[in-house]
Amino acid sequence: MAGNSQRRNRRTANKKGATVGSGGKRRRALEGKGPTPPAEMRKGHAKQRIANARARKATGRPTPRRGAGKGTNELVVGRNPVVEALREGVPASTLYVQQFIDSDDRVREALKLAADRGGIHLMEAPRPELDRMTNGLNHQGLVLQVPPYEYAHPEDLSAAAFDEGEDPLIVALDGVTDPRNLGAVVRSVSAFGGHGVVVPERRAAGMTAGAWKTSAGTAARTPVARATNLTRALESYQKAGLTVIGLAADGEVELQDLEVLDGPVVVVVGSEGKGLSRLVGETCDLRVRIPMPGGAESLNAGVAAGVVLYEAARRRG
Repeated sequence: MAGNSQRRNRRTANKKGATVGSGGKRRRALEGKGPTPPAEMRKGHAKQRIANARARKATGRPTPRRGAGKGTNELVVGRNPVVEALREGVPASTLYVQQFIDSDDRVREALKLAADRGGIHLMEAPRPELDRMTNGLNHQGLVLQVPPYEYAHPEDLSAAAFDEGEDPLIVALDGVTDPRNLGAVVRSVSAFGGHGVVVPERRAAGMTAGAWKTSAGTAARTPVARATNLTRALESYQKAGLTVIGLAADGEVELQDLEVLDGPVVVVVGSEGKGLSRLVGETCDLRVRIPMPGGAESLNAGVAAGVVLYEAARRRG
């Protein structure tokens, strides 16, 4: 009988439940944990990311400068294109002029512009050499070599803004393949106080001579960063405290109702035909639509970015 009593005592001793001398611990466990903490103190909340980013800025952390590589050499071919590129300040390293060329006003202007700017080598070359360089294109005796563009790293754009004590305003392009649209976006970013443009490394427009011309010279002071993976770059911005908004015709928020434009923001613009890609759209914190009373189905990237950047500048001003 004694053995049975000991076994029963061991079984009951292992059961969960209140015991004598608990001091009311279970009762206190039922009490509330106090008021809900403010958004800035809630883990993962957008406002906490912003607060952490500003705190890092206050500590004077160094600005990363990890360039995202260079583009490739580009040739501008033909008398009119060469003159226009030189007029618009497109960076150039060498102007090739055909030997024994029949000079006209455009040739003379190209030579003068190159000489006045300085830093552009003038090279005389026989026609067969220019034919080889241009793969048989109609160069008309003038070929301008544009050096590779030095892209920034996406993190450089937000870091530079924080270092200046400003909330980053960045535009990212998703699937935009026309260099003229890229140039127009660069121009709008410069006009409305933005801090740069991000483009994917693949299947996207780069900083070609056409993009430089459309930017009307603003590309010289507005950095363009290149991301190996746009989705990961956007996620990195989110971790740094930036809100990522994507422009979409079926967005759940209208532009005038968007409350985050006066803070650190990345505006993602998709292609005119396909819009945002699936992964990029899912990564955005908010999808925003631009009201169009006129009934247009979509805007090109340059116009759409300009509308949102104007609204952001108005609120920040």
